[in-house]
Amino acid sequence: MRLILASTSPYRRELLSRLRLPFETVRPEVDETALPDEAPPQIAHRLAAAKAAAVARRESDAWVIGSDQVAELDGRPLGKPGGRDAAIAQLSAMSGRSVRFLTGLSLRHGDAALHALDVTRVRFRVLQADEIARYVDAEEPFDCAGSFKSEGLGIALFDAIESQDPTALIGLPLIATAGLLRQAGFAVP
Repeated sequence: MRLILASTSPYRRELLSRLRLPFETVRPEVDETALPDEAPPQIAHRLAAAKAAAVARRESDAWVIGSDQVAELDGRPLGKPGGRDAAIAQLSAMSGRSVRFLTGLSLRHGDAALHALDVTRVRFRVLQADEIARYVDAEEPFDCAGSFKSEGLGIALFDAIESQDPTALIGLPLIATAGLLRQAGFAVP
């Protein structure tokens, strides 16, 4: 069976490769703008499903994985910062706080679709302005929801991570992914 990851994210590609299944990557070409008044869990679910569906329409013989992550602070979504000032502002807002990271997952083939949603809670330690600036300058986490890379130096920003799946925070919950792939008939250990 052919498998496609509807993403060009190097983080998701590296994670999926851990399952040792052959796969391709395809850019999904989906508008990731949140809808008015859309709650973060709905954003994550809708965008993961939209990414999988967009690629599945073009690649009808393949199973397609779509994933999207949304950070949620005070019920509002935090997107990818895109630049230094926005990353510093996000980390400053999260300092000393607990933030939810919602990772939507969708596996699609034709009309068949399987879905999952991982919720990871990150407790940030109290961060000083100079610590935030040093971190942002060191890792430049501008393409990461929440402005950090937990697989790198970003782990030093936290007091704790509460999660069912440690890979979810990086962008692709492998426990749920492996489960959905098994349901679809893939030979995943």
